[in-house]
Amino acid sequence: MALPLNISALIHGKTVEWERLEFKKGWNPEAAVHTICAFANDLHNWGGGYIVIGIAERNGRPILPPEGLEAEQVDAIQKRVLELAHKIQPNYFPVMQPFVLQNKHILVLWCPAGDHRMYTVPTSLSKDSTREPYVRIGSNTIVARGETLRQLMELTARIPFDDRINQQATVHDMDLGLIQAYLQEVKSDLYRESLSMTFEDLCRTMLIAKGSEEYFRPVNVGLLFFCRQPDRFFNRCQIEIVWHHDDSGRNFTEHYFKGPLHQQLREALSFVRSNIIAEQVVKRSDRAEADRFYNFPYEAVEEALANAVYHKSYELDSPIEVQIWTDKIEILSYPGPVPPVNAKILKTQRRIVSREYRNRRIGDFLKELHLTEGRGTGFPTIYKAMENNGSPAPVFETDTDSTFFLTILPAHLADRNPIGNGALVLIFNELDEIIDYGNGVGNGAHSEIGFPAIDIINRQVHERVLEMLEIMTVKIKRDDLFKKMGLSNQSKNRSHYLDPLIRLGWIIKEFPEEPNHPNQTYHITQSGGKILSLITEK
Repeated sequence: MALPLNISALIHGKTVEWERLEFKKGWNPEAAVHTICAFANDLHNWGGGYIVIGIAERNGRPILPPEGLEAEQVDAIQKRVLELAHKIQPNYFPVMQPFVLQNKHILVLWCPAGDHRMYTVPTSLSKDSTREPYVRIGSNTIVARGETLRQLMELTARIPFDDRINQQATVHDMDLGLIQAYLQEVKSDLYRESLSMTFEDLCRTMLIAKGSEEYFRPVNVGLLFFCRQPDRFFNRCQIEIVWHHDDSGRNFTEHYFKGPLHQQLREALSFVRSNIIAEQVVKRSDRAEADRFYNFPYEAVEEALANAVYHKSYELDSPIEVQIWTDKIEILSYPGPVPPVNAKILKTQRRIVSREYRNRRIGDFLKELHLTEGRGTGFPTIYKAMENNGSPAPVFETDTDSTFFLTILPAHLADRNPIGNGALVLIFNELDEIIDYGNGVGNGAHSEIGFPAIDIINRQVHERVLEMLEIMTVKIKRDDLFKKMGLSNQSKNRSHYLDPLIRLGWIIKEFPEEPNHPNQTYHITQSGGKILSLITEK
């Protein structure tokens, strides 16, 4: 049975933290069953782990190409794993997939976090051995004792919310198309198998549904990712963006993003990238090169919003709130960080690793989709992105009771030294300023902060204005114009691409009074030529 992930990406540590991977050159049954038990106990709620047999390791990293297993060994080891799994109490069985990597046979054991902690297993395979609970500490499998044992006992029968069965839903509230689209995107071998499996078997294989045949129900993470309307089961499970167009607090628009978690995250990020993020240019009189930066670095926004989706509690009826101001972006989610992370740690440490995660399964799905990275990388990524852009440092806040988590990304602060020496800053704040410039009224913004004309034109007109102005420096028929653009000569293309430039006065018809003239051509105007020079200026 194939696993619901990309095996090659897994082995290279691209989607799963190294601490959750154990590589074994050969088959050692005693060591294997101890590690299976440790992953089942999942001390830190990381989501269990994976044992890869047939690949040697050095310092926890795989040595490639793999040593590999003999083909007949693979079947024998799978049978032996099933025998050994019976020694684990309560009952627990890993999921296995043979795989060929670089023409070598390997065996991958997926050991998800168990629902009935704590698990124990004999310390050896001899008859008189004692039973002990094993856990993972870093990349090591050890017997839980002392404080570690106490922590494990606290987790007994405690299942994170995203991995719990949802009693209000049925498996048919999940959508086969969404599941298969996910498997295809992550390039899992399970996609091909899903085409001939029953829906129930597919859900069971992906661990997005659990229970007996008589009472088979989806788990919450399955509904969050593979139900088209997860807000039917999780109230206000959405991202809400409030875009403040000025500092008054009264001029704003609201935008709501719903649906499966990964889709609403992508749509919200796409909205921010298209409407909010913009490159800014500051021209200097003392050098030829202009300073270029973004009002908000996209990488920081992406990581901060993905972290909010990852770590919020879906038991609470609270959406993720994004407030976009002219001088900052605020991302608010509920509740706050998991202890021992607190307000002091947020302010004093740039790399923060929580002892345990709130949503172990949500994190795994987001990492497979490359929407978030491994454990503890979020804060350094945000800090680095802000620094590389020349932006002020991000701010992370919570209260003494950790009831909320607030991320603040300040806008870039340009150097405010006087321009001097008569330097002209051809940057703009809105489309009307660009139109005036083309008509010979005004020369662009005379402040040091603004937006390149092409950025505003691409957002508010369309993204092919530059291409069209360059083509129409000579007279051209509409059919020939659209051929050069790789488009068909249809009314919808004329309406979307050509008509806006005519209305702006940047393009004119040779026979404006005779729209259907057989020799009708189009060419750039004086105003359009000025705009072309503006947006092609280096």
